[in-house]
Amino acid sequence: MRTFLHITTAMALAVSLGATLTACQNKAVQKTPANALDIQSNNIQNSVLQENGFDRTLAKAKSELDAQMRLPITVPVPKDPGGGYTHEKHKQNATLIYNAGQIFTLSGEMQYAEYARNQMLAYADVYPSWALHPAKKEQSPGRMFWQNLNESMWLLNVSQSYAAIKDILTEAEREKIETNVLRNMADFLSVGSPETFNKVHNHGTWATAAVGLTGYAIDDADYVEQALMGLDKSGEAGFLKQMDKLFSPDGYYNEGPYYQRFALMPFVIFAQAVEQNNPEIQIFEKRDGILKKAIYTTIQQNYGGLFFPINDAIKDKGIKTRELLHGVAIAYELTGDKGLLAVSQAQGKYVLTPESRQLAKDIAAGKAEPFDYKTMRLGDGEDGTEGALDIIRASQYPTDLVLVAKNTSQGLGHGHFDKLGFLLYDAGEEILRDYGAARFLNVEAKYGGHYLAENNKFAKQTIAHNALVVDETSHFDADVRLGNMNAPELGVFSDSGDLKITSASIATAYPDVALDRTMAMISDAAFPSPIIVDLMEAHSENPHQYDLPFYYNGQLIETNFKINADTNLRKPLGFKNGYEYLWRVGEASSVRGISQITWLLGSVFYSVTSAVPENTKIIFAEIGANDPDFNLRREPAFILRANRDDGVSFVSVIEPHGDYNPTVEYTLNSHSNVKSVRHFESGSDEYIQIETKAGARVGLAISGDMALDATHSLEVEGVTKNWTGPYKLFHSDKHMNSNKPVHSDNPVHGGQ
Repeated sequence: MRTFLHITTAMALAVSLGATLTACQNKAVQKTPANALDIQSNNIQNSVLQENGFDRTLAKAKSELDAQMRLPITVPVPKDPGGGYTHEKHKQNATLIYNAGQIFTLSGEMQYAEYARNQMLAYADVYPSWALHPAKKEQSPGRMFWQNLNESMWLLNVSQSYAAIKDILTEAEREKIETNVLRNMADFLSVGSPETFNKVHNHGTWATAAVGLTGYAIDDADYVEQALMGLDKSGEAGFLKQMDKLFSPDGYYNEGPYYQRFALMPFVIFAQAVEQNNPEIQIFEKRDGILKKAIYTTIQQNYGGLFFPINDAIKDKGIKTRELLHGVAIAYELTGDKGLLAVSQAQGKYVLTPESRQLAKDIAAGKAEPFDYKTMRLGDGEDGTEGALDIIRASQYPTDLVLVAKNTSQGLGHGHFDKLGFLLYDAGEEILRDYGAARFLNVEAKYGGHYLAENNKFAKQTIAHNALVVDETSHFDADVRLGNMNAPELGVFSDSGDLKITSASIATAYPDVALDRTMAMISDAAFPSPIIVDLMEAHSENPHQYDLPFYYNGQLIETNFKINADTNLRKPLGFKNGYEYLWRVGEASSVRGISQITWLLGSVFYSVTSAVPENTKIIFAEIGANDPDFNLRREPAFILRANRDDGVSFVSVIEPHGDYNPTVEYTLNSHSNVKSVRHFESGSDEYIQIETKAGARVGLAISGDMALDATHSLEVEGVTKNWTGPYKLFHSDKHMNSNKPVHSDNPVHGGQ
């Protein structure tokens, strides 16, 4: 006997889809057992013998659930905030209920359905008596949890389990669970919390998805319609409106990849239920397949398995998170893209769904192909016109050199004030990094798992990023409202083999300073690896102090200037806007012409060689001042500081080089290959010349004129450089083997 949903009320959707939610006879939220007695022979018989990754996941989940089933069911009265006992226990119970329902679906073993039923009945006994949570959060508190976001997550899991097991329930059990838990909670999250349910925000996505899944599970078309269309069913709010508003046409989520990952799960799971129950809506084709794009875009925004930590991001989150496990499995079911099998292999984990089982089966059959990691511009904003996240990759290989230029919009309340900032990765490591969020998620001792005060005071401030700071003041004066009103204007973007380039500008981050940044990844025979060219410019008619930080990861090796590291300098760098959290640990005054700084990370050396204005200071800093609770990581940075009357230009070459092997005891090419960096300009035409110690010269010409057919010329040391279009790479005349270092030190051997 199959479990079917019987939605008998036709629902007209007043949206541009023009679709109608027609009667949904014989359509289930998820695949459910055909017969509890013979399901193993029907569903598992060959799969178990193959012993693929999914089988191991299923066996492990069954073993863990079996152990829990021997213990008494515990439903504590809500008391604790995030990370506390009651919070974590209710989360655990939701997972147990979900897993029990899924295992019953996959195995047909009745004891798992009975356990899910007993857990739900235990909640049905107590949930109606709970008032608002005693540790309620400042926005939209819950009853079971301190915020109703967690309540939505709980209901999303439990409603799916209920759909799987309801055929084994008596009429009285159904009535009790549906009335006391499912309807009670769905009403609380919808009509009881309109400020969240109707909000275009990831909290609203979770709420609408949970209520909509509940509607499908208990055959209530009204809940489904409210979820899709908003409380008044006008289409001005609800799940479909969120699909329109929260993603750009490229599938980029306004708050960044950390929150894109978080919002992805309710989007794809509820959309899958809509597709199964109301295929006429064609939800996965809406907005040119926006949900499928969103899954792919989420994958693209990772390095070494971890998401780019822009905006409020906890840096440990990556592709192995449950949300993307569901996303990859559902995307594979929809597309059959064998590159997704490679992503699933990298995840190395599965969720308890038929789609995830198919992934494992096809991986075991050897069908996986490399995922197509791309250089790409992901437009931001509903129409894709509010800046972009630019991802420049040296190759398709996922841990090769990657540059991320953050030219996005503010990102709402979770956004950081880092216009035209960037991150750089190589050899599986962060090289020039972003702090991410100051938060210990669900660690009760650290402010109950909230965002820490240092998140606003330091992590969001401009000085915490690889972005230009004017007069020690953050972009938009750290005003979120103002930041949300302004986005960078995009310039060039190209992926053309040896030259991959991005540029953007913004004139509103400061009242009288316009910012421009052009970054390029260049491959040339003069360098053993691709290099990054960074041109950071500020235009103003007034005197200002300009600080350009580089948060480097590794051990400082050498500089071409003397550092004054007097311990008397160890004092906070400033008094506000994040500067108060930086120790000044060293300084070089009046650096002339070229600044060159080299550090070592793993086996690779990295150098930043910068053409700087006269009397530039180089300040060495470390995060951690004014932090008595040790809430912040102690990470180093160096800051190029110039005081100028008429704007500033910093031109830097970021260069991976060399090889360090402490095991075999040799060091190769530990010094930078760069001899000089020079910047020439005339009007809107500019030329950057890089000379190596071997005598090679590489040039990058750029122009403010974006016309593809515009011609430009600029005299560089007596030679006229001509080009057409907004940029051109002038290769060196050195025909070197690009697989060997240009400048090598003799191996240094020493015995221990």
